[in-house]
Amino acid sequence: MAAPDIAAVIFDFDGTILDTESTQFSTVREEFNRHGHEYELADFQHTIGRADQRHWSDVLQDKTGPLDNIEEIKARRMAAHHELIGTSPLRAGVLPLIERATEQSKHLAVASSSPSAWVEGHLAARSLLDRFSVVTTRDHVAQAKPWPDVFLLAAERLGTDPGACMVIEDSANGVAAAKAAGMFCVAVPNPITSSSDFSEADLVLETLDDLPFARFGLV
Repeated sequence: MAAPDIAAVIFDFDGTILDTESTQFSTVREEFNRHGHEYELADFQHTIGRADQRHWSDVLQDKTGPLDNIEEIKARRMAAHHELIGTSPLRAGVLPLIERATEQSKHLAVASSSPSAWVEGHLAARSLLDRFSVVTTRDHVAQAKPWPDVFLLAAERLGTDPGACMVIEDSANGVAAAKAAGMFCVAVPNPITSSSDFSEADLVLETLDDLPFARFGLV
């Protein structure tokens, strides 16, 4: 797909703005290890960018049988996850792209398969929430990624044609959703998703620092 005349930049959240996926994997794997079982990276990769996957605690109990303290286990894992996220930096190039897009009067949105409270809470904690005109999540659509609904809703709320939107994604499921929405998609894999198939993406970058701003009218 040729680079369009960009009117809006739509970011995924998990793994794209913050590398929450590495912390998710490490903390879930720790709980599996506590119970004498392995949690494979390949199994986790399949779930990335989707809202319809089985919860990891259900998968754990497939192996262990019912656990009376499963809510305690889930709370412990979430606390560890939040602690790690709190010290994690924004992914490289995210803030410069936000600033460049703002300077060029491009619309900014976030479209995520995570719940609104999760996405907006972490954006607010980083003083980023107000930088985005629109935040769409799985709470707002019937089907989240890999279906295109969250991206199409973001474009609708921005008042922007989907073909004039550039999506920043880190997962194959997210790329599939962006392309199904008819949007130009830039894939920026993180350490967890780097081995995924990004052949559907229009552009694959190591970091957003490598984005050719001039190509998208962001200079």
